[in-house]
Amino acid sequence: MNESCCGVATPAHWSERIRDVADFPKPGILFKDIIPLLADGPDFAAALDAMAQPWRGTPLDAVLGIESRGFILGAALAHELRTGFVPIRKPGKLPGRILTQEYELEYGRDRIEIQADALFPGARVLIVDDVLATGGTLRASVALVRQLQFEIVGAAVLVELEALQGRARWSDPVPLLATLTY
Repeated sequence: MNESCCGVATPAHWSERIRDVADFPKPGILFKDIIPLLADGPDFAAALDAMAQPWRGTPLDAVLGIESRGFILGAALAHELRTGFVPIRKPGKLPGRILTQEYELEYGRDRIEIQADALFPGARVLIVDDVLATGGTLRASVALVRQLQFEIVGAAVLVELEALQGRARWSDPVPLLATLTY
């Protein structure tokens, strides 16, 4: 653990800031809680800098953050990268014309939505989420964004759970970068 997306060692104490929560949100799931890392100002700033580093200098129109912790990271990364932010939300949370994509989680099924007119076709976007587990949410986001004809320059996550093999299910040719791996 603690090899960053770019081959740079990440602070070892970050792993102490990400705690395991057993049986959440359902029995048998080991949830990675990133809130203690986000609550520490210097570590949150350093984690954001590590997530942003590979994308600095990449022309972007927006960062797309996946509900809900992906909002926190995505909005902050959009600020760091001096670009726009667009949320990808759970059903029923967005006004106007929306597109919906259903997907499977490691513990059930869900749907995500995006405003159809949030950006223009051809917009260059970075998709951001907090954790890559089985990859269902990220793959659904890619499918949703492709319907809008955005150009996906990459995807970024704070934490990748290698044992759940989400990266193995990532068939998209765009880069998928994780800051921390477990």
